[in-house]
Amino acid sequence: MPYIPHTDADRAAMLAAIGVERIEDLFHDVPEEVRFPELSLPQPLSELEIQQELRLLSETNSDLNHTACFLGAGAYRHFIPSLVDQLLSRGEFYTAYTPYQPEISQGTLQAIFEYQSMICALTGMEVANASHYDGATAVAEAVIAALNVGRHRRKKVIFSPTLHPQYRAVARTYTQGMGLTLLGDEDLSHGPQELAALCDGDTACLIVQNPDSLGQLYSPAEMQALADAVHGCGALLVVAVDPISLGLFAPPGDYGADIVVGEGQPLGNPLSFGGPYLGFFATRKEYVRSVAGRIVGETVDTQGRRGFVLALSTREQHIRREKASSNICTNQALCALAASIYLAALGRQGLRQVAELCYHKAHYAADRIAQLPGYEVVGRRPFFKEFVVRCPRPVEETLHHLLDEWDILGGYALGRDYPELADGLLVCVTEMNSREEIDALVAALAEVGG
Repeated sequence: MPYIPHTDADRAAMLAAIGVERIEDLFHDVPEEVRFPELSLPQPLSELEIQQELRLLSETNSDLNHTACFLGAGAYRHFIPSLVDQLLSRGEFYTAYTPYQPEISQGTLQAIFEYQSMICALTGMEVANASHYDGATAVAEAVIAALNVGRHRRKKVIFSPTLHPQYRAVARTYTQGMGLTLLGDEDLSHGPQELAALCDGDTACLIVQNPDSLGQLYSPAEMQALADAVHGCGALLVVAVDPISLGLFAPPGDYGADIVVGEGQPLGNPLSFGGPYLGFFATRKEYVRSVAGRIVGETVDTQGRRGFVLALSTREQHIRREKASSNICTNQALCALAASIYLAALGRQGLRQVAELCYHKAHYAADRIAQLPGYEVVGRRPFFKEFVVRCPRPVEETLHHLLDEWDILGGYALGRDYPELADGLLVCVTEMNSREEIDALVAALAEVGG
């Protein structure tokens, strides 16, 4: 029996309040002849028959268990130990949301505390929050945090042109109407030095990505020089980073970053058609009161026993509302837990092994593709697991051929975001790509370009 709380009198009062007599009047913009079309539906089926039909339909889809994937650009296919899903499925975690009452939420609070601790260790920072919706919102919250640090006296934000385009777009959406100047050097060939030249006394923060959205890596020395220049202007340096790369390369905290953000999906979270994902956010202790979202702290109870609580809650939207650090007051707790289990299961050496496999397999693929007539691996910089390939034929045509004829998701067409790279294909290689898959990709590209 459906629960419908509104009585006829309630509905009549609501219709009167908005100035219409009937519910049908709300649909006057829809032509009457198309409001109730005749539906040509098949005859009813039994549950067994429906399941069989849906199974047949599902088998027409492509999936990554049957298709080689070289598509990255911000969402990555990595191996997820079965331990992750097994622990995530425990009821006490699966349904947990907001641990407001520490006396009954110690397990959830400890899990978040361990997540924060691992993110700090990974990024080289001192404080991490309990996560954001995704990498893009973490970048946007970094902008707001930098504004808060500068007490909103600084109104300029500088984006690297190779910061993920969706990160830039979300940050612009978040901050529209705030009177900010959002700019960046649009020359893709420029490095940190050219970005630093844009920094001045009105700059709140400068945001770069390392490795960037084209897969390029910047050395610790380059990044430290950029940090020094940014700090010389009194601004903050925000670095977006692939967490897997930190198993192999120096953490941003080592080269002067003030805020480190990124997409945590590679840490034990599946691709899942684009979400839910996980935005991690870490910073220095001196900026902790400008950070959005939750922070779990460790303390002791009246008997001296170890315990966990929500710390600095007065910064949050559900407490201070209009005076909060940000309007965000939730987190991706289950996704953060998956990241914690993944990192704990792999450990320091396991994460390094994953990063090394990505690095070496990607370079093997790049070396093979560079030998193909008509193809060129773009860029003189080192790269991690993604690299740009110039194609002799239109990129979309190339991608369709790879998928239709070879069952290969060949990469990301960069012309969608960078018109100057209309012939550029971003190829991503992870530990999940076998040598046979890479060789098949090379053969398929040779066939297209031949």
